[in-house]
Order: sequence, then C-alpha cells, then structure tokens
Amino acid sequence: MRQHSGEHDLARSLDSYRRSFEATWSADTPVRDIRFVVLDCETTGLDARRHRIVSIGAVGVRDLQIVLGDRYEALLRVRFNTAATLVHGITRDETRAGLDEAEAMAGLLSYLQDAVIVGHHIGHDLAMIDAALARHGAGSLRNRHIDTGELALLLEDGAGGTGRAAPADLSLDGLCARFGVVPYDRHTAPGDAFLTAQVLLRLLRLAARQGRETIGALSKPAAG
Repeated sequence: MRQHSGEHDLARSLDSYRRSFEATWSADTPVRDIRFVVLDCETTGLDARRHRIVSIGAVGVRDLQIVLGDRYEALLRVRFNTAATLVHGITRDETRAGLDEAEAMAGLLSYLQDAVIVGHHIGHDLAMIDAALARHGAGSLRNRHIDTGELALLLEDGAGGTGRAAPADLSLDGLCARFGVVPYDRHTAPGDAFLTAQVLLRLLRLAARQGRETIGALSKPAAG
C-alpha cells in the first residue's frame, strides 16, 4: 500500500508542479522577486544510472534572505550499498526506515514548484533527481538553475579591470572560506544546502554590484 500511495502522490504532485510553470519567471524578472530553492542531495555514488539518493535538503531564499520556514528535507530508503550512507552520518537502520523514492519525489515537486534551483555542482543533483523521476515515469525537472561554482567564476570574469584572478578553489569549502561562511554540518544534505544558501547571498550581492540584477543574467533555463 505504501508504494501505491507514493506513486499516487507523485502523480498528483507532478500535475501541480507542471501547472506552476504556466506563469513563471521570465529572463528579465528581478532577482529580488525570485524564489530560489537551494538544494543538496547526498547519494550512494556519482552515477545517476546506478546510484540512488540517500537524502535531500533544501531551503528557500527570497528578497536576498534565507527563509528558514521554507524548507524541505527527506531521508530515502536505501536497500543496497548502505555502507555509502555512513559518510553522510546516516545509519543503515535510518535508511531502511526512510521514504520510498516516489514519496520523496512527490514531496520535492510539491515543495519546488517553479523555483530557481541553486546548488554547488548542481548538475549532479539534477541528474540524480531526474533519474529518480524517470524511474516513476515522471519526466524531468523544468526549473531554471544556478551552480554556485559557475556563478562565482562568472562574477570574477565580470569584474573586469580589477586585476583579480579567478578564485583558485571553487569547491564549496573554498567558497565558504572566500566569503567567511563557517562550514558547519558539512556533508549532510540540509547542512550543505544552508551553507550554499549563505554563499548564494554573497554572490547575489556581488552580482548586483556588477549590474546583474535579473534572473536571466545569472541562471540557466532547464535543458530541453
């Protein structure tokens, strides 16, 4: 019954999710008006075809502020390669008691809607989510997205005439150090999402100083 319920919930969430894009952000929407969702997935490995999502953490950002009440967290049931979950501070028993994949994806789509997704090396997270959705016939994500590492590099390139070199360390730890963000609760999905949200705020302020104040100047539309 739980699996059947998860699939039903996913179908309902998918319908609401798709409707949210009928009137969504345009490229010239001001950044201050955008709802960003900063997202991180912890996974059993890097291959979206073979590996699975262990946990998801996400937090909203709006009007250049982290909105602590705008959050999504999910711990997924993992039936194989459970040893890989230990690096994320998650026990085998916890993963066995987690949500099934369809339930977690239903919750994520209901939460996301048409938000602009932000993450560090977000391509991996998007690939893992798309693979999970595809396993349940739910297509793929439609959201615009921003990679904080790529944005940091773009903004350095856009600071012409300053003589500054591009940042040497584009890892999340490197950007935290660069912007004075204390790297607390690393390698958990909610912890990394919150750290990345703090980095995003610094990057958005830097972007504004360069006159990049619309979402089209910062984000990538969804593929396809």
